[in-house]
Amino acid sequence: MTYKPRIESTELIKFRFLNPRMTLSSKAKKRYLNLEKGYQGEVMFDQLTEELQNDLYILNDLCLEYNNSVFQIDTLIIAQETIYPFEVKNYEGDYYYESESFHSMISKEEIKNPLDQLKRSISLLRPLLKKLGIYLPIEGLVTFVNPEFTLYQAPINTPIIYPTQLNHLMKKLNQIPSKLNYRHKKLADQLVAMHLSESPYAWKPIYTYEKLKKGIICPICFSFMLSVGDKKLVCEKCGCEEKVDTAVLRSVKELILLFPDRKITTNGIHEWCGVIGSTKVVRRILMQNLTSIGTRQYRYFE
Repeated sequence: MTYKPRIESTELIKFRFLNPRMTLSSKAKKRYLNLEKGYQGEVMFDQLTEELQNDLYILNDLCLEYNNSVFQIDTLIIAQETIYPFEVKNYEGDYYYESESFHSMISKEEIKNPLDQLKRSISLLRPLLKKLGIYLPIEGLVTFVNPEFTLYQAPINTPIIYPTQLNHLMKKLNQIPSKLNYRHKKLADQLVAMHLSESPYAWKPIYTYEKLKKGIICPICFSFMLSVGDKKLVCEKCGCEEKVDTAVLRSVKELILLFPDRKITTNGIHEWCGVIGSTKVVRRILMQNLTSIGTRQYRYFE
């Protein structure tokens, strides 16, 4: 069972909001695209683990700290006798393994070795579990989920699961003798409680309110939406339709995430949304859905 669901990181959500509103640096853009692709790969893996029928606890996207070192585990599966951490990768294209390193076949450029990432996670997870009184063996795997991925020259004994092996992996997990008890649940609860909601290594892009493009962003493709009548917005790129009330409230949450110290006011949200013609419409939506504090020109919402 999925004990801890996966949600987008705050870092990824911020990038989704900022990308259409400003010109990201090449470094920030690369970071954003890697986050997006990585998340898509993790969701692909989740779709497989959600089908598992065995008695297992599945904890997605754990960010933990031990001995002043932060480490992340894409998926952690707790079985009766074994802990399985998974490093999930959505790499696409042809790569080769040489001198304990991963290289692109096209550019020959060395990329970050996911086996090293897995090894580091296990080296920190093991003493953390020991501190919690858990001495179960740990079997970690690097899992490549993109069907367009190929790796050449990797040793046979490396803990790697290739795209063509994913179904076999799920069958294996389903067949593990596993009957969980209160101790396993306690461990799952402890790990969830220790989860850091935001990694200290998260990229913190620099931006200001004045320099961001205003408008309502599509919840599907993150392009800007256009006003069509008084009650509906339509995305100019993918055609997604949304009620004005829903779109405005989404934009309020977006503004709060990007500028947590900025007060939510009628004029402020009207300016941020851009495409809503009347401040009266904005005021009505805020009055109906948020708590009004103050009166007239001093009014703001929480």
